[in-house]
Amino acid sequence: MERYPEYEECRLCPRNCGVNRYERRGFCGCGTEIRAARAALHYWEEPCISGSSGSGAVFFSGCTLRCCFCQNREISAGGFGAEISVARLAEIFRELEAAGARNINLVTATQYLPKVREALLVDKETRKIPVVYNTGGYETPETVRSLAGLVDIWLPDMKYADPERARRYSGAGDYPERAMEAIQEMIRLAGPPKEDSEGYLERGVIIRHLVMPGGRKDSEAVLTRLSEDLPKGSFKLSLLRQFTPTEGCRDYPELQRRLTSFEYDRVWETALRLGLDEGYCQEKSSAKEEYIPPFDLEGVFPSA
Repeated sequence: MERYPEYEECRLCPRNCGVNRYERRGFCGCGTEIRAARAALHYWEEPCISGSSGSGAVFFSGCTLRCCFCQNREISAGGFGAEISVARLAEIFRELEAAGARNINLVTATQYLPKVREALLVDKETRKIPVVYNTGGYETPETVRSLAGLVDIWLPDMKYADPERARRYSGAGDYPERAMEAIQEMIRLAGPPKEDSEGYLERGVIIRHLVMPGGRKDSEAVLTRLSEDLPKGSFKLSLLRQFTPTEGCRDYPELQRRLTSFEYDRVWETALRLGLDEGYCQEKSSAKEEYIPPFDLEGVFPSA
């Protein structure tokens, strides 16, 4: 059985936990085998990602963050998913492309990076659709660089500007600095956004930010930092309003409500004032639990 040195003293994410994942699980909750919970066409990403054809999303189990409001908690912290081989993951990529996916969308894949890279290399020369790296933003520049030539589109979050909010809600006080370092590297690798003739993104960076209840000032600080620290025109902004109180929010009274239109509208006005108008604002109707995909192992195993 092939051993992967990166798993023997894991430094794949900023947690830098150094765990030998052949012996025990890392902070992410993962061992060495890829675990996936769903692999199917996904229609709820940004229009330039999903469009009408759908994005070929592979949802991986585990996560390097501990966001109390996570909508995918069943797989990020609950461990739901099934083990698959590198060969099966590469086969899933081919099946999604054959099903009409406009891209391969890797959702929270960092904890399996050595094997994900290997799967991406299998059909790199024949794959005709771009690869999307869909991440919470808590990455290292080294991890981002290791995907050079394999990822075309980067889809990171920039969740917080305030370290205290990052510590309280995601268990990562260093999140603002680590996420910004990673995003800067993503932009360096991808270059400015480029779309095809149908409006689908071929390469580039889309930075997502979720506006949270009571978090308007921090959201405005996030947008200010993006406008000051990143070159104009180097990314698209996706301003999300899909916050939905989950079971994980029960210990946070301030998060036990929906976002108001006033809060979201003020943040969107700030984005416009800062010139961050290349991107997307989300409809109010997106704050519904039915937009959370069913984690039912669809597409994980070969069809009979």
